[in-house]
Amino acid sequence: MRRASAFAMARSFLLGMLAAATSGSILAPAYARPAAITWPVKPIRIVVPFPPGGFSDVFGRILGQRFTETWGQATVIENRTGAGGNIGAELVARSAPDGYTLVMGTVGTHAINATLFPKLPYDPIKDFAAVAFVVEAEGLLVAHPSLPVKTVRELLALARARPGDLTYGSAWAGTTGHLAGELFKSMSKVDITHVPYKGNVPAIADLIAGQTSLVFATLPTVLPFVKAGRLRSIAVLGASRSGALPDVPTLAQAGLSGFEVNNWTGMFAPVGAPAAIVTRLNSEVLRIMALPEVRSRMSGEGLRTVAMSVPEFARFVETEVARWGPVVRASGAKAD
Repeated sequence: MRRASAFAMARSFLLGMLAAATSGSILAPAYARPAAITWPVKPIRIVVPFPPGGFSDVFGRILGQRFTETWGQATVIENRTGAGGNIGAELVARSAPDGYTLVMGTVGTHAINATLFPKLPYDPIKDFAAVAFVVEAEGLLVAHPSLPVKTVRELLALARARPGDLTYGSAWAGTTGHLAGELFKSMSKVDITHVPYKGNVPAIADLIAGQTSLVFATLPTVLPFVKAGRLRSIAVLGASRSGALPDVPTLAQAGLSGFEVNNWTGMFAPVGAPAAIVTRLNSEVLRIMALPEVRSRMSGEGLRTVAMSVPEFARFVETEVARWGPVVRASGAKAD
């Protein structure tokens, strides 16, 4: 009887242990799944390191609006300009890596500036978590209609006849507009004068007013003025013609073989941001950029998006840093 009673007690104890394990009360510390990250629970800040009006700003606002709709938290767009985008980029690099502060980085802030600035206040790869590729803008060389040229050949002839007289504006020293101009000068052996501004908008405004001769622009920022006859398109800056302006040749087709300047923007977080948040942001950016209304906005404006995973975008940035280094050095461009 005692043996039967002891057996019954042991059996009862084991059954109790199994029941507790099944409910998770005993084995939970060793085997429980990690708790899901609760994010966002407060407003998100997207820093745009350039003035309002550029395509980084426009798509930062599109993403911000959709973030608010999806997650129910306010998204604040903050334009922190200066030093070719370095001020805004550094601000985010030094921010808490909690997923609440993001930056719309560009080919300038996260590729070109690594070589252009001898003492960049951040590392475009080591100080950031690449989140998502957003959009790429085609480039276009445009002139004021009063300039007596319609082709690249005519432009080169005029520049050689009047060395130093022609001017080209850019958003800031070190931007793609500046670098494209320096590359154009070095490849064609002409002397045109760079005029830096504090943003694309004032640079284009002065070109429309006839204060400068040329701008190496992102196509979306000047296409309306080209269509209205207020600016004249001379050549596309990329490797292929634009669907928005199919009759306009590329600079390579016009004689500057190998000329190619691409302008892109993507989203970054400070390094150390939780991987789960970065992945969630990447998925949301890809979803937004695939929406019909967003694709419609890009269509015909010389814009396109490429769906990249987090690792793919990180590798893309590394490739861009390596690709632009030789271009910057060969052009002789230096940050003012």
